[in-house]
Amino acid sequence: MFSPTVLEDVAFGPLNLGKSPEEAGDSALKTLARLDLYGFENRITYKLSGGEKRLVSLATVLAMDPEVLLLDEPTNGLDEETEEKITDILKGLNLSCIFVSHNLDFLSKTTDKIYAITNGKISLDEPLAPHPHIHAHRFGRLPHEHKS
Repeated sequence: MFSPTVLEDVAFGPLNLGKSPEEAGDSALKTLARLDLYGFENRITYKLSGGEKRLVSLATVLAMDPEVLLLDEPTNGLDEETEEKITDILKGLNLSCIFVSHNLDFLSKTTDKIYAITNGKISLDEPLAPHPHIHAHRFGRLPHEHKS
């Protein structure tokens, strides 16, 4: 984030793609509304919380209407509420997404297939089937295995 206000930051991408200032502003406002970020337009970017910055950064990318979305650790360091909000947003997108994440619960909620990197190689021939975890134990969100 490098623009003074959220609206300017979200409009930056569409402006650089050749949209007029009016079109870019309209696109930014629609994207903020789509992400339920009403009232964020005039907020100062450097005063946002970490989770708010992550949401605005996502809005900045989505305002450019990408064909594919590539995100690295999109839920890392977020509180549960913001993680859930970002997860719901990403689940509702109608575009191809690639996520790099250690958060298996997030991946199981947002993807059709999970591929692992083992010893520097992508395991394309053995995709993992995502499934939700509903249990608690001392390892929490850390990757783990269940023996049957």
